[in-house]
Amino acid sequence: MKSPNMKDVIATYSIVAADPENDELGIAVQSKFLAVGNAVPWAKAGVGAVATQSWANTSFGPRGLELLEKGHTPQEALNILLEDDGKKEYRQVGIVDAKGNAASFTGKECFPWAGGVTGENYACQGNILVNEETVTQMAEVFEKSQGDLASRLLEALDAAQDAGGDSRGMQSAAILVVKPEGGYGGFNDRFIDLRVDDHPNPIKELMRIYDLHKLYFTKTDPDRIRKIEGDVEKKIAKALIQLDYFQGAYSGNWTEELQEALKTYYLTENFDDRIAEDGYIDGDVLDFMMNQVK
Repeated sequence: MKSPNMKDVIATYSIVAADPENDELGIAVQSKFLAVGNAVPWAKAGVGAVATQSWANTSFGPRGLELLEKGHTPQEALNILLEDDGKKEYRQVGIVDAKGNAASFTGKECFPWAGGVTGENYACQGNILVNEETVTQMAEVFEKSQGDLASRLLEALDAAQDAGGDSRGMQSAAILVVKPEGGYGGFNDRFIDLRVDDHPNPIKELMRIYDLHKLYFTKTDPDRIRKIEGDVEKKIAKALIQLDYFQGAYSGNWTEELQEALKTYYLTENFDDRIAEDGYIDGDVLDFMMNQVK
């Protein structure tokens, strides 16, 4: 079998996982490869998730999801995908379905270290890695982690890097999480779709961007609502003046003009889903504002 061109290799590590309880499916991936999120992760709500890497056959993404949707198990879908692939020994694939069943494949010609591990609700795999611990640690941390699926995926990915990672270094990372009507406005299933295409520390940058995603697109926590009075009022007024949302001096009173300036701030900073009733402010928005004026 003739080896594929080295420029086509997607040496990476990834985790595909399901959260059946919350009806979420996702993939997190890192690689010494430009814009890895453009090739590796594929997912469909209520169906499954696929990571295709090494000399990636990107048709495995949509075809794998189609096979899962037709009722095949992840292992059956994997077998069918590889059956007619003349370069299957160069491929690496991880698949999980909506029920949490998982399968992983590493071809014999993948560059070492290469391999994968599966467990309940996940499959981890990687190639051209520093060591096997990159994958085993990724799996172990995912199993022990708590919280939402995206946070657990990123925690596992970060642990994999700490354990060794890609032997060639880091360049890009991505996370894709789908759930029914999870996309913006509820019009599609792309609940979280974030990518860092070229960065010296892409996982940490991806985690930073995910924190922003939660800030912008998560609904207000009722326990975090703050009444605009006292020191809170003074801080907001001074910040609105400093950030040029309010022209004039602060009189010591929360006025209608200041309230309108705060509403403008909300909309300009894309905090549409966190607008509190007049006289109150979302605590997370307040923290963000205070960081802007430090």
